[in-house]
Amino acid sequence: MTIQQLEYILAIEKHRHFVKAATACGITQSTLSSMIHKLEEELDIVIFDRNSHPIRPTMAGEQILKQAQIVLYHANQLKEFSLNERKRATGKIRLGITPTIAPYLMPKLFKYTMPMKELKLVVHELYRDRIVEMLKCAELDMAIMSMHQHDNNLLEIPLYKEELWAYVSPHDELYQMESIPFSELPYDKLWALRHEIRFHYEAPDLKNYEENRNATYKTGNMSTLVQIVDENNGFTVIPKLCISHLGETREKNVRKIINPTPTREVSIFVRNDYVQERLVNLIVDGIKGIVPREMIDERLQKYPVRL
Repeated sequence: MTIQQLEYILAIEKHRHFVKAATACGITQSTLSSMIHKLEEELDIVIFDRNSHPIRPTMAGEQILKQAQIVLYHANQLKEFSLNERKRATGKIRLGITPTIAPYLMPKLFKYTMPMKELKLVVHELYRDRIVEMLKCAELDMAIMSMHQHDNNLLEIPLYKEELWAYVSPHDELYQMESIPFSELPYDKLWALRHEIRFHYEAPDLKNYEENRNATYKTGNMSTLVQIVDENNGFTVIPKLCISHLGETREKNVRKIINPTPTREVSIFVRNDYVQERLVNLIVDGIKGIVPREMIDERLQKYPVRL
């Protein structure tokens, strides 16, 4: 069994077609078929059902593919030890990020990494549950998200703490207030992103507000939420980094929430066995150049990440 054979079976799993997988791997179909056949003989397991169209793994093959993904993940980890010694911005980062964070970090983060010609940054904008699933399966290397429940399978590296503000329709009575006490938020007028942004100080009315509304919005686009408020009145809750993206006219509709001011904590998450310390610090350094210093976690202001 070789690392190359594991790469080949994952290519077939991805493309579900021998010719396409061979092309992606830069080899002939006959070579690919031969290598897969040898692996199946060695393991005494049929990995793929070749009679199905498109090709799909057998039940036993699905388990082999899951393990192959993890084995390749650890093989790449070994390569990092030598790269760490050379301190080069070299390698590939598969990064997951949630929709309520991506618009405010990714444009400038790409600008930061683009000059690093030997670094490949591949970003997946996904919901939190899918990101966690992909991290655990080693389909992602790291993720940037806000998650309030600790997961023992993941290592959390706090990045920054961000205040949440209210974006209010000019036609709503909240607009006349310079700041809004948390206890006076009318949850029946709230447009919120389900599961994406939550108050650290949640009230029962907020948790159950969907039950009392005849219209809800369940995707993750903050700019669409703002437009919904503009057209339908009420208010929504936005992260502080969103405010500078609103434009001069809409910035007038922003109000601070007080007593208390709700926040969210944004962190980088990796698997507990992740060793690519150099790449984590590369992403952290990029974010430190984007987020205001006063929001950055105090430990990151002084020390690099140690895994």
